[in-house]
Amino acid sequence: MTDLSAFIRGLPKAELHLHIEGSLEPELMFELSRRNKVAIPFRSVEEVRAAYAFSNLQDFLDIYYQGAQVLLTEQDFRDMAMDYFRRVAADGTRHVELFFDPQTHTDRGVPFGVVADGLLAGMAEAGRDLGITSSLILCFLRHLDEDAAFATLKAAEPYLDRIAGVGLDSSEVGHPPSKFARVFAAAGERGLKRVAHAGEEGPPEYVWEALDLLKVDRIDHGNRALEDPALVKRLAAEGMTLTVCPLSNLKLCGVSDLRLHPLKTMLDRGLKPTVNSDDPAYFGGYVGENYTRITEALGLTKADLVTLAKNSFTGSFLPPDRVAEHVAGIDAYAAAN
Repeated sequence: MTDLSAFIRGLPKAELHLHIEGSLEPELMFELSRRNKVAIPFRSVEEVRAAYAFSNLQDFLDIYYQGAQVLLTEQDFRDMAMDYFRRVAADGTRHVELFFDPQTHTDRGVPFGVVADGLLAGMAEAGRDLGITSSLILCFLRHLDEDAAFATLKAAEPYLDRIAGVGLDSSEVGHPPSKFARVFAAAGERGLKRVAHAGEEGPPEYVWEALDLLKVDRIDHGNRALEDPALVKRLAAEGMTLTVCPLSNLKLCGVSDLRLHPLKTMLDRGLKPTVNSDDPAYFGGYVGENYTRITEALGLTKADLVTLAKNSFTGSFLPPDRVAEHVAGIDAYAAAN
């Protein structure tokens, strides 16, 4: 495994499923708590980590929203973004399409512009200092109503030239994609790409809805699509990218053991999965650790890893010429290693 771990670290890769608020490490949470004089219900870093014993998605979301309370200023969002970028630079990450949840912040009085400007500043710094390109995907919180999503899209209008797409996240069960069909259509009319969490805890029907009603360009997670042979056939035929998050699935009890994870089955069935970290501060590993742990659990080969890395670029929203450059870089790296 040592040789493959080194191969993974150097393998050029993109991350397509990363909630930037989910990269808020306990150390930075405490630093921002002190800086902004915001009380948090934890007395130490160790106590925070001990609380990361989730049994389902909602358990995680409850603590995720608590942690976000410390984020108040542009500098906070910039610092959080740069903390993430520095970590993934060491993982061989070349490009990131990061999710952010503006409603998590605007609903507690933090202006949309503070969030966006802080993240964009961190992204620009990462490009200059680390050579990592990145783009923003604005996610709507699906436990809120569609009117709230429309209000968020309206607030984003001054930034739409710097936002690549919209997504759909938060509590999945009971909040089907169809609930947001109109706002996704409006986003499409504005030239935004569309992605949605579907088939993580929700049924295969949610994946169908994301495809047919939201007209998504990517499916986030998509694990439960494997329960529906017709859906698998369609996803394969359309070359639909799935942004799979192994350690997230393990931490949230979507799988009881990484050896039971469906990633290899996805590859074997002609699907187009990628490997991502989701909320790495909470789920125990950034993108490199996800690659390493799932490789060890499933016995993935170098050829599998190369396929997954290529999927991460061909499934990205980068221009075709940049995708081709990254794919060529992967081929060159694999040939030399």
